[in-house]
Amino acid sequence: MSLRNGGHVRWAFDLAGWRPSLADLLLATSCIQPEEKNTLQRFVFRDDFNASLIGRLMMRRFVQLATDLAYDEIKFERDSKGKPFLKNEGVAVDFNVSHQGRYAVLAGMATSVTSNVTCASTTKPTPKIGVDVMKIEYGGGKPLDEFFRLMTRNFSDDEWRYIRGRPDNNAQLEAFMRNWCLKESYVKNVGVGITVDLRKISFRIQTEVLARDRVVCDTTLRVNSEPMSNWRFEESLIDRDHCVAVSLENVPTDQDLCGNCFELIDFKALVEGHRPLLAIDENYCEGIISKEYKKSK
Repeated sequence: MSLRNGGHVRWAFDLAGWRPSLADLLLATSCIQPEEKNTLQRFVFRDDFNASLIGRLMMRRFVQLATDLAYDEIKFERDSKGKPFLKNEGVAVDFNVSHQGRYAVLAGMATSVTSNVTCASTTKPTPKIGVDVMKIEYGGGKPLDEFFRLMTRNFSDDEWRYIRGRPDNNAQLEAFMRNWCLKESYVKNVGVGITVDLRKISFRIQTEVLARDRVVCDTTLRVNSEPMSNWRFEESLIDRDHCVAVSLENVPTDQDLCGNCFELIDFKALVEGHRPLLAIDENYCEGIISKEYKKSK
């Protein structure tokens, strides 16, 4: 695990393949902040607990790698919209996490590489990042056409032409999930949530096929019909059933993003170099283990 060119990381964790032992939980829950531990306890479903726990560990491990901060000195807070951010001063990083299907993902970058620089009368804005992962499946019970009709208000006319222009239901579903993933990565980056008019956020896909070993970077964005030239997007597959999108604002156009495929990481890699923040809590972890693995979404 290391930073790539430009200070980037792209990580994916296989939640479906992780059934932590009591020892794993004792370790993991000692490596998060007290308020995070309290929040995690409120989850009804074990899968949601695991996904959120891994997301917190990914954030801490990324910051540890990207900065000189000691593991137990890293402090996260949430903004007014609930988005986590690094509280420590004098450190320039940005990151975002997401989970859906069998994966939790993190996209991060050390923004000090291209941080605010004042030259004469101009200031370069700090880069920002957002990420979303989607499982490419539909289990809504309604015909796909009816599902699309109910979702009409979430896509622009151009996006619907692209989605409905695919040759069959499978291809249309893939196009739908890909566009939805792009939108989520964008709104998570700007911190507005999906309460905005999503029809005014319109993507134009140019490379039709995604792959696991190649990143597509030529998708463009218009907001309120205006081209967003300061935004770049990465798209790829984690596996054939999961697509992932990364949104990048204010990242230089000459920075090569094509190699930013998602790296599969495991629990051992996440807790490498850890320093506990909290005491071991056997009662807490035994209570978590008693939760059943039920399908939560």
